[in-house]
Amino acid sequence: NEGSTLVMKAINVNSAKSLRKAISCAPRGKRALWMLNIQVGTQSISPLVWAIEAGSIEAAQAIIVDLLTIRADRDHYYFGMDTLFERHPDIVKTLCVDAPALLPVLLDGLVWRARVAEEGQRRVNYYLKHLIVNSEDSCSQATLWIAGLNDPKIVCHPVVVAAADLLWNRAALRTFLYRRAWFLFTLVIFVLAQAVINKIMPIGQEEETWVVKPEVRAKLPMEVRVVLAVLRSFIYTASMG
Repeated sequence: NEGSTLVMKAINVNSAKSLRKAISCAPRGKRALWMLNIQVGTQSISPLVWAIEAGSIEAAQAIIVDLLTIRADRDHYYFGMDTLFERHPDIVKTLCVDAPALLPVLLDGLVWRARVAEEGQRRVNYYLKHLIVNSEDSCSQATLWIAGLNDPKIVCHPVVVAAADLLWNRAALRTFLYRRAWFLFTLVIFVLAQAVINKIMPIGQEEETWVVKPEVRAKLPMEVRVVLAVLRSFIYTASMG
C-alpha cells in the first residue's frame, strides 16, 4: 500500500528493533527524512508524530534517539536536530501533551559529551538553538511548554537549565530590571515618606520608641513637613499608574 513503508510497519508493531532494522539501509543524507516525512498521495505524514499519537512509545523513542545521534563519513557530519525542528517546530509541545515520558529522551539527545577526559573534565556541548528561537527568529515557547508540565525533574534537566539561564542573562534580565526600576524608585520614596522622615524628632525631644505621637509630629520642623508632603503627594499621584 502507498505509505506502507518498513518504518511505518515497525511503528505499527511498536518495535524499536524493527525500526532500527528498517532505517539501517537508508542513506545517511536521507536517514532523517525516512523517519520524519512520508508522502502519501498529496499528503505528507510524519512517522514520528504518527508513533506518538498512536501510542507507540518504544518506536517513537527509537526515532528520537536515532535522529539525535551524530554520524559522519569522509565528507559530512549528520545530525538530525535541525531537520527534526524544521519538520516539527512544536515537537516539544507535542511531547509535553501526548508523550511526556519522551521529553527526557529529546533533551538528552541535545547534549554531546566527549569520550576523552582532559585533566579530569570532559567537554560538553549543549544544542539550545531551537529551545531559544523558533523558525521565525522570535522567542521560542519551548521553555514555557516545559514549565507547564509542572515536573521538577524535567525543569532541572541540564539542557532546560542552560536554556533558561541563557535567556535570563542575555535577554530577560536587562528588560526586567528596566521595567522594575520605576517600581523600585517609588518603593524607596514610599519607605522614606512613611517610615523614615516622619520619625525625625525635634532636637531635645527624642524618644526611645519609634511611635511618634500626634502632638510631637505637629512640632516637626517646617522643612521636614514640606519634604514629607512632597513625597506623599508624589506617591499618591505619579505612582498611582
